[in-house]
Amino acid sequence: MFFSKSKYCGLWQCPKIAWLKKYKPEEYVIDDGTKSRMDNGNIVGDLAMQLFGDYNEVTTYTNNKIDISKMIKKTKQYMLDGRDNICEASFNYNGLYCAVDILRKQDNGYAIYEVKSSTHEDNYVYIVDVAYQKYVLEHCGVKVTGTYLVNINSDYIFDGTLKLNELFKITNVWKFVVDEQKEVEEKIKMAEKLLEDKNEPNIDISCSCNSPYKCGFWKYCTKHLPKPSVFDLYRLNFSKKIEYYDRGIISFDDLEKTGWFLGDIRNRQIEYALHDKGVYVDKDNIKKFLDTLSYPLYFLDFETQQPIIPLYKGTRPYQQIPFQYSLHYIETKGGELKHKEFLGISGEDPRRSLAEALCNDIPAGACVLAYNKSFECGRIGELAETFPDLQKHLYSIEFSIKDLLDPFKYGYYYKKEIGGSFSIKSVLPAMFPDDPSLNYHNLEGVHNGGEAMSIYPKIKDMSPEEQKIARHNLLKYCELDTYAMVKIWQELERLVNE
Repeated sequence: MFFSKSKYCGLWQCPKIAWLKKYKPEEYVIDDGTKSRMDNGNIVGDLAMQLFGDYNEVTTYTNNKIDISKMIKKTKQYMLDGRDNICEASFNYNGLYCAVDILRKQDNGYAIYEVKSSTHEDNYVYIVDVAYQKYVLEHCGVKVTGTYLVNINSDYIFDGTLKLNELFKITNVWKFVVDEQKEVEEKIKMAEKLLEDKNEPNIDISCSCNSPYKCGFWKYCTKHLPKPSVFDLYRLNFSKKIEYYDRGIISFDDLEKTGWFLGDIRNRQIEYALHDKGVYVDKDNIKKFLDTLSYPLYFLDFETQQPIIPLYKGTRPYQQIPFQYSLHYIETKGGELKHKEFLGISGEDPRRSLAEALCNDIPAGACVLAYNKSFECGRIGELAETFPDLQKHLYSIEFSIKDLLDPFKYGYYYKKEIGGSFSIKSVLPAMFPDDPSLNYHNLEGVHNGGEAMSIYPKIKDMSPEEQKIARHNLLKYCELDTYAMVKIWQELERLVNE
C-alpha cells in the first residue's frame, strides 16, 4: 500500500475520499477555488523554505515526474551530514509516505514545520496532517522533538521590504498532535482494509463533504440526486440541506409536499421550477428601488488581484487590490450611454492611478450602481484610507452606491432559469437568453473574475504583442460586466412601465 499524507487527511474527512483517489481519481474535480489554493500553497511553500536561513531541498524529478525514492535517499544523506533545515524531507514506512515541508534540526532531534497558505491555524485537519507525519517519522527512527504550524500572518503590513519572520506566524501544536497521534494507527489499519477492497464503500454524503472545503468528488457522489434538489436551494446552510437529505426530503417535489416554509425566495424558487410559471415581477417594489436612482447614473465594476504575498507598500496578505474598472454612465434621462475605463500597468501598484481616475470619472455625490455593492464599497473605502487627499471624494462615491442586486436578492424578480444564485452570471442569461452580445462565453481570453485575476499579474512578463491582446481581453471582459448592469436596469425599467 502506498499512502500519502494528503490521502490520510482525505481519509480523516471521509474514508470514501481515500478509496476514490485510488480507484477513481479521474472523478476528482479541480475547480477554480481548489486550483487557487494549490497555487497559493506552492508560492507560500517555496517562500517559507527561507524562513530559517540556509536550507537544502530534496525535491527531485526524473523524466518530469517526482522521484520519491531519490528524495528519500537525499533526505537520509542530508540528515547524516547534519544539515539544519531540510525542505520536503521525505520518508517512507511500510508504504506510508510523507514529505515534511521543513524538517529543522534541534539539539536532541528534529522538529516538523508544516506550512499552510491559510491565515487560520485552527483548522483541525492541519493537526491531523502533522500527526500523520510524526507517526511516519518516528517509525523511520527519527526523534521528533517539536511540531509546528507555519501560517500567513493576516496582520502583516508590507513596508517595502519583505520580512519573513513577520509574514509568517509559527504555532506550537505539540499537545494537539500528541493527542491526535493516538488515532493514527487505527486509521491506517482501517485504510488498509478499505483500500484492499475493490468494491466502492457505501458511504453517503454528509456535512463532511463540505468541510473544510467542498470535496472534489462532490459531483461524483451526488450523481444520484434529482435536478434540481435541496442542494440547489438559494442560500440555505449546507448542514440544513444535509438534514433535509437525511430525512428523505431531496427533490423540489419533496420540499413542496412538506408544506414547510423556507422563506419567500426559496419557496418561489421551488414553485417556479416545478410549475414553470414564467416570470415573477413585483412592480411596486422594483419601482421603489428604481425611484432611489438619479441622473447622472453610473454603473461601476472593479477587477482585483489578491496576492498572497503583499506586493505593494502598505498592503496585507490576501488584500484585494483593484487594478481595473469599467464605468458606463448616462448623464440625463433618455441620454446617450457612454463608457470610460481604467486598467493599471501590470507589475506596478495600480491603486493611486486608479483612485485618481475614479475621482475624475465620477462626480462627487453622483448616483452609482454596482452589483453586490459591498465589494466595490470595500475597495473604495480602502482606497480612501490609503490616500487621505482623495478621501473626501472617494467616500462621496462609496456612500452614493446603490446595489443592483437588491431587486433579485429580495425576490422582486424571478425566473426559474436563475436557479439558486442571484449573481450577475445567473441573472443575465435568464433575462436575455438569446443575446450573443451578453454571453460571457463569447469573449476571448477572459471570461470571469478568476481569469482576470490570474492574467493581469502575468502581463508584465509577456511580449508587447501578447500584452496588447491580454489588455484588450481584460478591458472587454470588464466592459461587459457594466454593460450587463445597464441592460438589467433597462429591463427593470421596462417591466415597471409596461
